[in-house]
Amino acid sequence: MEVKGAALLYTLATLGITFAGFSALLLIIRQTAGGSLSALDRFLTRTLVGHLTLLAATALLPAILALYDVTEVWIWKVSALAFGLPMLALLLTYQRRRAAITGRRAPPIVAAIFIWVATFSIIAMIGYVFGNFEHPAAAYVSALTVTFVTTAYAFVMALEVILSQQAK
Repeated sequence: MEVKGAALLYTLATLGITFAGFSALLLIIRQTAGGSLSALDRFLTRTLVGHLTLLAATALLPAILALYDVTEVWIWKVSALAFGLPMLALLLTYQRRRAAITGRRAPPIVAAIFIWVATFSIIAMIGYVFGNFEHPAAAYVSALTVTFVTTAYAFVMALEVILSQQAK
């Protein structure tokens, strides 16, 4: 039994792992070219790789559950919680963790998009799936997509800050 949205979920898993690997390589190449890795560099790389690995794993989860003949209703409920709760914990503690390691919080625009847009989409997805509305797969895939896009956005914004500090 193939779950609805399987192709999109596989694509998100692939994009997540690819982007995580690319971002880590980019910082390694920067270090090899003579730049040093700051606490911010290490924190952002670890955060990005962690977020995107969670995203990739939970993008594959519905297909794995389907292999065990779990009913579609439970596939989406289990997947929603398996993705939503850990990701919410990571997002909602991001500013505190970043400040503890780097001494600075994320800029307000990054916090608004990375933390709050993704948080809202995840909470809405969990509510939608557990509200037993039609098309829970669409809500799940949408929340994963929003989380991927906001994470990528946050990395690009952070990279801009890192590179501008290096240029000084």
